[in-house]
Amino acid sequence: MATAQAASASPTHHRASPGTSPPQPPYPSAARIADSACFPQYTASLKCLEANQDKSKCQQQFDDYKECKKKEREARLERNKGRSLFG
Repeated sequence: MATAQAASASPTHHRASPGTSPPQPPYPSAARIADSACFPQYTASLKCLEANQDKSKCQQQFDDYKECKKKEREARLERNKGRSLFG
């Protein structure tokens, strides 16, 4: 009986209404890794690590992911170039 009372006394959580999409992050960098353009490189590097005991065999995948993230960051900086918090 105490557990039923505890469950009903717990705070209510805000849930999205059925049929509505989940809230979008306020800016692209807050998105999940799965939403990144570099997700294929990310998964390839993880699969390589799972398949190989030796991390050095996965260096190409690591480099591909690192280069993709670098390009993604540069594109984000370019997009935000005109924005300023102080201007």
